[in-house]
Amino acid sequence: MSRTGPRNPSRTRHLTTAQALVAFLARQYTERDGHRHRLISATWGIFGHGNVAGIGQALVEAGHGGNGTAYRMPYLQGRNEQAMVHAAVGYARQSGRLSAHAVTTSIGPGATNLVTGAALATINHLPVLLLPGDTFATRPADPVLQQLEVPYAGDVSVNDCLRPVSRYFDRVTRPEALIPAALQAMRVLADPAETGAVTLALPQDVQAEAFDWPEEFFAERVWRVRRPAPDTAELEAAVRAVRSARRPLIVAGGGVRHSAAEETLAAFTAATRIPVASTQAGKGALRHDHPADVGGIGHTGTATADELARTADLVIGVGTRYTDFTTASGTLFENPAVRFLNLNITGFDAHKLAALPLVADARTGLEALTSALAGRGYRIDPAYETEYTGAKEAWEEQVEASFTTPDPTARPTQTQVLGLLDTLVTEEDILINAAGSLPGDLHKLWRTRSRDQYHVEYGYSCMGYEIPAAIGVLLATEAQGHEGRPVWALVGDGTYLMNPTEIVTAVQENLPLRLLILQNHGYASIGGLSEAVGGERFGTAYRHRDPDGGFTGPPLPIDLAANAASLGMRVLRATTVDDLRKALAEARSAEGPTCVYVETETPDTVSGPPPAQAWWDVPVAETASRPAAVTAREEYDRRVAARRHHL
Repeated sequence: MSRTGPRNPSRTRHLTTAQALVAFLARQYTERDGHRHRLISATWGIFGHGNVAGIGQALVEAGHGGNGTAYRMPYLQGRNEQAMVHAAVGYARQSGRLSAHAVTTSIGPGATNLVTGAALATINHLPVLLLPGDTFATRPADPVLQQLEVPYAGDVSVNDCLRPVSRYFDRVTRPEALIPAALQAMRVLADPAETGAVTLALPQDVQAEAFDWPEEFFAERVWRVRRPAPDTAELEAAVRAVRSARRPLIVAGGGVRHSAAEETLAAFTAATRIPVASTQAGKGALRHDHPADVGGIGHTGTATADELARTADLVIGVGTRYTDFTTASGTLFENPAVRFLNLNITGFDAHKLAALPLVADARTGLEALTSALAGRGYRIDPAYETEYTGAKEAWEEQVEASFTTPDPTARPTQTQVLGLLDTLVTEEDILINAAGSLPGDLHKLWRTRSRDQYHVEYGYSCMGYEIPAAIGVLLATEAQGHEGRPVWALVGDGTYLMNPTEIVTAVQENLPLRLLILQNHGYASIGGLSEAVGGERFGTAYRHRDPDGGFTGPPLPIDLAANAASLGMRVLRATTVDDLRKALAEARSAEGPTCVYVETETPDTVSGPPPAQAWWDVPVAETASRPAAVTAREEYDRRVAARRHHL
């Protein structure tokens, strides 16, 4: 971190704590590879008694040049606190984690609504600054409206719920305490190994309290985003491991994208010909048509990638944390001799699966590994390359079959919807999704055309992420000078009903959000899982109750298209494949927020996507009276027997 601008410790500025915080935030920057970015470029907010007179008043001044026109703090109005965090996360991811948003709320429910979004941000290692109001520090009124009273502790408020989901948490109980807290907050937000949700809880009285702040607090600060290089001994061990491998496989995770290491990864594969599989966060590390790209890996992966994983003798993880979907709950990497080499910026993730660690920035580490291997003549056996390229071609035939829509008058399946979208998009388009059955279909089938086209949040797989995240992505592309890139939020009916509120924000800001709603009358993904584990799809369909108390009656008369229209969107309804093709093309060229609504056919009656290529551990009832659960348990016992610990 470096400081620029005038520094005179004898000068002070008389401001409230909230005014000082906003002025400070407006002067923070990140720098990586010689490029500077505003660290906190805007603040989302919903105001209540806990922040309206503090942060709210400070934002009024900052938004109108009260702290100098060069340091304005733009304000964005949200409708739901969780959704505001999702929008901020979408912005941060599209900005390469180099720029972020703040989110301010009142005390009570406004603050606790942040928790889900904070967990999502932290799990995905994406920066967002949370500024919830808090109860009076001086306690003149006790309790106050919306205060949770804790009989055994007077210093606990609902904001303490944010501690376990934050990478840094502080409660600013005195104005002068803001100085170290704010500096620590910026440090964590800008640290690629530490970043996530950062919370500064702000008691409502302290927000409005004035203080004489040292002028130096408001100097411009530049937080350099480091690219740590690997340790020499670890690099040598990594080189030996690669050179001795006959069937190596790279697993590219989100760290490749965060480090902007896509070109470096492509150079590494060009030199070694090692195939590259991708996690949900890593998909797009190579274009779908790159010779070494073998698609998604794990439970929602391709047959090509998963078969390679089963026989790999060295798995090279680059920027991945190995969730259970990636490892098929410990059953995927079957080779008895398999070993792991993990390149990761955090030691915690680098050591997973008893791996050889290579703790470094993904781009720096790949550059070092490529250079170290260059003079030693390593390249995989040509027969191995022929094997995986042939398998990739065979898988592409399955993808094409899933995407094919032979009858233009029929109602499309979900995979056929993706196939129609596939024919329409270019490398400019960005697709956003997070939950339901769509992430699995996208991971297996989508043909990613650019490094940032595939935006699937699967660290937390949070229903309701898509629409607000799309708003954040649109704001980021605009800030990057790429205004006009088509941004699609793909949602099922269950996800839509969770969180449609930020449609109003898209309309208010006139953002060209493309919303694609797939209506299948229920929780289709969990319905399929329920059937597989003996749950008989109980409670997963949106239907009227039957006389026996179940949910097998007619579908509920829900009109999501009408709902989206009532919130201000232009809505295009599609009934058939041909209707949908025209609607998607019209939406892509639209200038304002536009929704395409389609009811999809279920895979029960027509061809669906290829089945899962690897297992996922969802425990099944050990004893049950119903045949479905008994049968499911037998299959579970067979699968779980294949799990292993990699030691």
